[in-house]
Amino acid sequence: MINAVRNIVLSVLNKNNYGYISPADFNLYAANAQMEIYEDYFNKYNSVINNENLRRSGTDYANILKPIAEVLELFANVERTLTQVAVDTNRYYLPSLSTTGNESFMISNIYCFHPTTNVRLGEAEKVSVGKINLLLNSPLTTPNVSYPSYTLSQGIVTVYPSTINGVNSIKATYFSYPKTPKWTFTTLTNGEPVFNQSQPDYQDFELPLEDEYKLAMKILQYCGISIREQQVVQYAMIQEQNQQLTGSQQQ
Repeated sequence: MINAVRNIVLSVLNKNNYGYISPADFNLYAANAQMEIYEDYFNKYNSVINNENLRRSGTDYANILKPIAEVLELFANVERTLTQVAVDTNRYYLPSLSTTGNESFMISNIYCFHPTTNVRLGEAEKVSVGKINLLLNSPLTTPNVSYPSYTLSQGIVTVYPSTINGVNSIKATYFSYPKTPKWTFTTLTNGEPVFNQSQPDYQDFELPLEDEYKLAMKILQYCGISIREQQVVQYAMIQEQNQQLTGSQQQ
């Protein structure tokens, strides 16, 4: 899909001699465009849920929630064992490229396990950093192994009670970030780079095929800003708004 998106972008730019976008710039804009659309899926999901609660949503073919949920499920329920900050501590690093192989966009659940038997103790409840001290100071609300809690602060998950501190004691399920797209090439033909997806660092978009047009319009907006061509920005924004209007009418 990434090559098709690039061809659309180049076609629009070349049509009126607006300028040229290098592979490096395209890859940068492609990553930003993908993240914009990815984050928008969460906003749409929340909006549809609110409409369902107000009995404003449809069913069967008019069920907008289903395709949105299917896209989000591509990045959901990634489960990884978290890495301890230090030995015998109840503090663990959030998922990252260096610890779990991918970064978390949003944590869904934190599960606690017995350090030796690997038996699940319970799902930890997320509490704010300001609230945890109130819970710890009360014998009625202090977390225990059956009802643990955790806080998030500066990329660190702190689990309570502090006796849950084994190497394999904490697992997280989460939404991962989409992989950074990269359009790759190996040769030049008449001075133009030729697409080659066999390169080891090649990465296609991870969004569904129906987002191809959205991606192209988002990237064109970045291109227009880069080359200081307002007409490109306006064209891309109008096309994007028309698509959003069509989608809202279908809803």
